[in-house]
Amino acid sequence: MSAALDNETGIDLSQYTADLGRAARAAAAELAHAQPQAKNRALLEIAAVLDQQRATILQENKKDLAAAGDNEVSAAMLERLELNPARIDAMIEGLQQVAGLPDPVGEISELRYRPSGIQVGKMRVPLGVIGIIYESRPNVTVDAAALCLKSGNASILRGGKEALYSNQAIYLSIQQGLQQAGLNEAAVQVVNTSDRAAVGHLLRMRDCIDVIIPRGGKSLIERIASESVIPVIKHLDGVCHVYIDDHADLHKAVAIAVNAKTRRYGVCNAMETLLVASAIAPRVMPEIIASMSAKGVELRGCERSREFDAERISTASEDDWYTEYLAPVLSIRIVDDLNQAIEHINNYGSQHTDAIVSENYSHTREFLRRVDSSSVMVNASTGFADGFEYGLGAEIGISTDKLHARGPVGLEGLTSQKYVVFGEGSIRA
Repeated sequence: MSAALDNETGIDLSQYTADLGRAARAAAAELAHAQPQAKNRALLEIAAVLDQQRATILQENKKDLAAAGDNEVSAAMLERLELNPARIDAMIEGLQQVAGLPDPVGEISELRYRPSGIQVGKMRVPLGVIGIIYESRPNVTVDAAALCLKSGNASILRGGKEALYSNQAIYLSIQQGLQQAGLNEAAVQVVNTSDRAAVGHLLRMRDCIDVIIPRGGKSLIERIASESVIPVIKHLDGVCHVYIDDHADLHKAVAIAVNAKTRRYGVCNAMETLLVASAIAPRVMPEIIASMSAKGVELRGCERSREFDAERISTASEDDWYTEYLAPVLSIRIVDDLNQAIEHINNYGSQHTDAIVSENYSHTREFLRRVDSSSVMVNASTGFADGFEYGLGAEIGISTDKLHARGPVGLEGLTSQKYVVFGEGSIRA
């Protein structure tokens, strides 16, 4: 049987990915015992090199943007792909913030005495080698490297073809920072082929990779979830809702809804469906329609919502309630009450992020209890569902799974726990 080759470079993909895996496994063994000071120094060195190399990184990003334009990719994809000085500043700030976070590795918790005299507790330990497969956003390369490094995990990062130049430029900065800090450069590796077959090889390397984390479109994540023989931490869709309750403050309601939808369209925490209680709809819908339309948002709604402006709200289909648009499109439904709103969210939602706007304490607590999502919010925009905003420093992704991590995955989500037992010559009767 002939070797699988990268059509552009002639690389033997099986051998190449196996080499990555072996190097990562060796680096993980070293990194698991690295002192917090060494890991923090590496993060700060990487931040410094990124700052020095920002012109080169932006130049390489322009190559990716030009190629994406030639291939007529969507506006949402271009928005996620683009780097600018502010986004590089954010990457640097993220590295610095992660360096300042407490190191979870080695932390012992829940230590208690048993009747036998032994003490039993739990210690946080790295997962080992983490494979991250993602699309578009070059900043993920930095976020993933930082969080894996701080949590004592080696990482193999495979970005999308559309960000190949950007990712390789960022990777050179990461390598230089690791070298300057005296850590194994294989602690972070970025796959340098855009051949999709390389992903298939990574998904079968359970002897070298302990967990796979995909970030990208639904088709990518579905493929990884179905093909991987390695555990996967994932979310498929970000069908996020804001529910404006009949006890909502109107000013808060409009501000939260507009921000949740229009702050950024191509992100998984953007609101895709707005639910409005029928009792408050006459007072809030005209302003919602005007504000969204002024920002160029296409509105699709139920018949009750179209009664407020049939010209600017087209008829929503059943599929619309399930759709993650990642674009300036919003579905609107008028609901009878809190119960119908929760029923809609639990039926059509993706268990990502959902919010209620209400001044009624009982309603907000009912919403928190019954909405089964990884983040549930009260009087706040869904845009806050983000590791940086949650104080995690950065996030490696958002998980809608219930095992092993849920919600934004930061340092703690990249560790596991083992039991530790302390005795004094203790023997069991």
